[in-house]
Formats: sequence, structure tokens, C-alpha cells
Amino acid sequence: MNKRSYAALLLLSLSVFDPRLAVAAQLPALSAVVRTLERPFQSSTPAGAAVEDFKASFTQESRLVSLDRTQSGCGEVAVKFVRSGAESRPKALFRWDYREPAEQHIVSDGRTVWVYVPENRQVFRSRIGAKGASRPDDPVTFLTGLGDLSRDFTIAFAAPARDEEGNYVLSLRPRPPSPLLARLEVVVDRRAVGAEKSVFSLRSTLVGGPSGHTPRIVFEHVGVKARLPHRPFPFSHPPGAEGPNPAPPPGPPPQP
Repeated sequence: MNKRSYAALLLLSLSVFDPRLAVAAQLPALSAVVRTLERPFQSSTPAGAAVEDFKASFTQESRLVSLDRTQSGCGEVAVKFVRSGAESRPKALFRWDYREPAEQHIVSDGRTVWVYVPENRQVFRSRIGAKGASRPDDPVTFLTGLGDLSRDFTIAFAAPARDEEGNYVLSLRPRPPSPLLARLEVVVDRRAVGAEKSVFSLRSTLVGGPSGHTPRIVFEHVGVKARLPHRPFPFSHPPGAEGPNPAPPPGPPPQP
């Protein structure tokens, strides 16, 4: 057998037996996976196919590079998407209740984010302005931008492109580059791709920051159509806690 024939036979054997090539051949189009992830969270999606709200339990694993250790956590989350004709994307109202590693509550009405740490009896507050609400590099407002990922990020299949359960793993890098966020990794439920109806396809997210801190959140026991009220997450300042108080709700001026 001459060298040319041997090289051709080697290439043929690799194309047949290399498992990496076999997996790549089975991947759907990247655009189909991205569309599956975005469509339920877009303002233009019909009500029957849109995700209006959801509840889920979650686990979180964070790699703390500075301490050279991994920290685990868990809790429950509820999110409501409020759509308005005047806005290009729905507004995400949410409540994250951490049970471990320490009790913590994160509440947002779409304009303000409140964080309460019972152990320290402290309340923290941050504003979500019109500019901040559209920033893909802010992990707090990431849920609001789920319908515009292809606009805000450069998206590609990760390596490997599937997790152990066969779900699709996407690698997202913000554009323009951000000093707060190096990359995102999103896992999309394989059963949702190509499905006739839009479903909740977000299985997990991993946030890569410049310091090497990489929290991964996995959603479990997800329930959509939770029928949350119009204003589902009011924040009441805990008695005795240190920190700013909520502003009084808008209303008519007091009577003289």
C-alpha cells in the first residue's frame, strides 16, 4: 500500500470512528437552539407561547478562586415577566430565597433590587435604571434580556457542546466586551429544541467574571404559569434591620 492510499484510509477511519465527529454531526443548527431559548421571553411572542412567569428550586455552586474552594447553595426562585407595548423587552420581577449556605432574600420589582441578609440584619438596595435594565453584563438583569441574547452576545456551541444528559451547551460572550462579565454558559433543554410549543428551556447558567468567580445555577422542578399576581414581590423592611427603607408607594397627596 502506497503512502497516498494509507493516508486516504486513515482519514476514512477517523470520519467513521471518531466520536467527536459523530457528536458534531448530530447537533442541530445553532440558530435553532438560540431561537428555542429566546422565543418564550420575547415581547413579540404570542401569549400562548410566551413564558409569563415561573417558579423553581435551584442549586448553586460557586468556585471561589481567591479562597481556593467551592461553595454550594440552594433555594427557591420565582420570576414574573411584565410585558408593555412601550418596551422592547419584558421586565423581569423576581424573588430569590436562599436557604443555604446562609439565608438570604433578593427581591426586585423591576426598578429596585433589595437584598436582605437575616444573619447580619442588613438590607441593601440598588436601582435598575433604564440604561442598567438593558445591560447584558449585569447578572442581576440577565433574566430581562433572555429574549435578546443573539443581539447582546456572540453565541457559539461550547466545548463540549452537550452535557451528560445530552442537553445543548452554549457559550456567550458579551458584545461589546464587558469588564464585569467575561462569559456566560447556558444549558438548553434538548427536548425543547424542535418542539411544537415554546417551553421553559433554560436548564442552567454559569457566569464567568474577571476575578475567576464562576457561580453555576441549576434550575429544578420548574413550574410555568404559576399565576403570580400583578405585583408579586413587595418588599417590607424587616423590623430592626439596618439599611435603607423602601420608598412609599405612589399615590394621591395627603389631604390637609
